[in-house]
Amino acid sequence: MKKGLLVFGVLGILILGIGFELRAESGAETEVANEELLFMNLEVITASKFVEKLSDAPGVISVVTKDELERFGGTTLKDVLERVPSLIGSTVYMTDRSMIAVRGDQFKHSGNHVLLLINGRPVREVLEGGIKSEIYESFPVNIIEKIEVIRGPGSVLYGSDAFSGVINIITEKAEKNGIAITGLVGEAGASGTMGEAKCRLGDLSIVAAGQYYEKSDWKTIYDYVDFITDTVVGHKVDIPNKGPGAYLEVNYKNLRLMSTYNQWENYFFLPDYMAYFQALGYAYWKKGFADLGYGLRVNEKWNMDFHLTYTRSTFEVSSWPDIERDSYELVAEWTNFFNPTDKFRMVLGGLCDYIKGKELMKIPGGQMPINDDDRTSFGFYTQADYWFQQNTKLIGGFQVNKVGNIDLDIVPRAGLIWYPVSRINVKALYSQAFRAPTINEIGLKHPAMQGNPNVTSEKVNTIDVGVNYHGEQIQGGVNYFFSRQTKVIFQDRSGKYALPTYDNIGEIDLRGIEFEGKYYLNKSLLLMASMLYQTNRDKEGNENVTPTANFGAKAGISYKSEKGVTLSLFDVYQGDLDKKYDTQVNPSSGAYNLMNLHCRFNVNEFFDFKLSQDLSLLLQVDNLLDKEIWLPNWGLIIGNSIPVNQGRTMYFGVEVSL
Repeated sequence: MKKGLLVFGVLGILILGIGFELRAESGAETEVANEELLFMNLEVITASKFVEKLSDAPGVISVVTKDELERFGGTTLKDVLERVPSLIGSTVYMTDRSMIAVRGDQFKHSGNHVLLLINGRPVREVLEGGIKSEIYESFPVNIIEKIEVIRGPGSVLYGSDAFSGVINIITEKAEKNGIAITGLVGEAGASGTMGEAKCRLGDLSIVAAGQYYEKSDWKTIYDYVDFITDTVVGHKVDIPNKGPGAYLEVNYKNLRLMSTYNQWENYFFLPDYMAYFQALGYAYWKKGFADLGYGLRVNEKWNMDFHLTYTRSTFEVSSWPDIERDSYELVAEWTNFFNPTDKFRMVLGGLCDYIKGKELMKIPGGQMPINDDDRTSFGFYTQADYWFQQNTKLIGGFQVNKVGNIDLDIVPRAGLIWYPVSRINVKALYSQAFRAPTINEIGLKHPAMQGNPNVTSEKVNTIDVGVNYHGEQIQGGVNYFFSRQTKVIFQDRSGKYALPTYDNIGEIDLRGIEFEGKYYLNKSLLLMASMLYQTNRDKEGNENVTPTANFGAKAGISYKSEKGVTLSLFDVYQGDLDKKYDTQVNPSSGAYNLMNLHCRFNVNEFFDFKLSQDLSLLLQVDNLLDKEIWLPNWGLIIGNSIPVNQGRTMYFGVEVSL
């Protein structure tokens, strides 16, 4: 019953909004006409690497605009991403405690089915694959201009890991000189500081930003079963949640250097080993990223980009299993952009990718290497689109990739966008993607698990069919998707190998339907809503093989006055999980609402002060309903859960900008 009401609520917003907008078009101009926030003029770049209207982009795309970032706030990047349609916050027992799943795809024990981009450049962790916890928790959200999210494969243009989704963080540019500093003070020692500086001197521009958040420690009881005495033992834990993040970008004419550093400290849990070891403790993530890019304009119809991208990731824990990881990726890429006619465009590029990683395990008297390996890969890609009869856009492309010793492979994509009438389109898209095996999946030599030099890349085939409306005040759409994942890499524990060993043993079907709607009633009032319903099963017929809810819904309302007052409320609802994920100890996950409140009071605008400094007072309340959230301890035994969100945290703050 609740699901039905939410479905009709979202559809009602979309239908009423479209009706009001069409009626307004026949009369006077709408109140928000000619404003930058108009959906019909919203531009994106991620789906084709060309700047284009959102409605024309060859993908199922959601955009978090600058206006939405300012309205709804958020202390971390993960807070922001959990508001995006079909994105779900998730976690795992140890190495990737902060994750985002797209369309319910959390089949793996890390986030390696989602590729993260910063201004279009890939940020990968290559030893285990996909770890982004430190970026989700400490990237400076104050420097983000917008976020583009592709729901579906993106490997044709972006290669490995662009499997079920691509998240592109696009940062602000230094259009003028300025400084902004924000300080937040919260409950029980929680605090946060953010700062950004922009400088432009002719052709030289510099953008710098930093953030440090320390959320209050979570003091709770973590239970586990002592397998010797068969009794439940409670363990007091004091979970930290803190870390710094920084961003720097320097532009001079066509040359750009950008870099980030992110760090996060949290906790890990290994309940399989509780009978014999204190397998829980502090975990530390660090990631450094840098990209050097140069753009060359050959002529009016041909542009080039050259990039050298470096990402280094480290991870370590405070106690058993006493592992340390250090890995890096270096990508050299050359991209060509051709635009010979108004109707035809093509992107063509090639890349060389080198990865190296090492993992150590403490032993009496020192450390033992359990993996130390490297790999070189190559890729060639092209994608083109052509407008046919003015109302139909055809899309096609492919990537050829040669990953290490794995055979040469090709992933294609094709589709069309058809406009039966103005502002309404139908998108029909087919895409393949791959995820190359990680260094550990190939060469790990741990006493309890082994890599496999014979594993090959995971593959996915995805079909998307959707109908969308893009107007001046309203954007909305409904989309059906079906994905078949093959050669999925899991640990084979069947007894085929002497130890659990990575192998291509998985095949999973994932299908669902998703809704999205945004409606500006006027320049001040914004309504947002989305829903996802998905089902999944493996080749043996087992259903719900991912620890995410089949149904979820999100809704937000924001009021932003011309006098500098902003009041915004956003709720993320996730439904019940399959009963198989109910816990024997610790709280079961269950359905939950994660509601956040953001308020801003601009003193200068409200009192009409004519000052060079801008002063704002802030109120941010995370988890307004004070819901303690535990999620399945994904990655080990079913029947246990781990703490994820301790409940309500209230922040008061001041922002000063010059």
